[in-house]
Amino acid sequence: MNINLTLIGQSITFLFFVWFCKAFVWGAIRTAMDEREKQIADGLEAADRAGKDLELAQEKATQNLRESKEQAASIIDAANKRANQIVEEAKEAAREEGDRIKAAAQAEIEQDVNRAKEALRGQVAVLALAGAEQVLEATIDASAHKELVEKLAAGL
Repeated sequence: MNINLTLIGQSITFLFFVWFCKAFVWGAIRTAMDEREKQIADGLEAADRAGKDLELAQEKATQNLRESKEQAASIIDAANKRANQIVEEAKEAAREEGDRIKAAAQAEIEQDVNRAKEALRGQVAVLALAGAEQVLEATIDASAHKELVEKLAAGL
């Protein structure tokens, strides 16, 4: 056996194998590799977009939470102001009711005082007439007595 001939045969076979791989196999392998590379690039791009979307969602959630807290604080402030306003209105209504009750009580007291004065005037007039009768030792008739009592009461 000739080693040169073996080397030449093996070289021709190798060259035929390289040509066959390049003509038929290399294109399919290269297409599969390109598709896989594209899928990996798309996956990485999608992961980047998802990361950015996550960051945006977190920022939006934080902003919504902040806005919700601000709204809650403003609602609480408004409720406190309304509660204070209701308390003040109730105090004012109570003051007005107290003033009205006080005015009614004062009017009733004045009426009672006037009734007592009238009763006292009548009693004073009767006592004055009784005293005058005793001084004069004479009786005054009823119509004169009534007239005199009215004049005396009006004078007091």
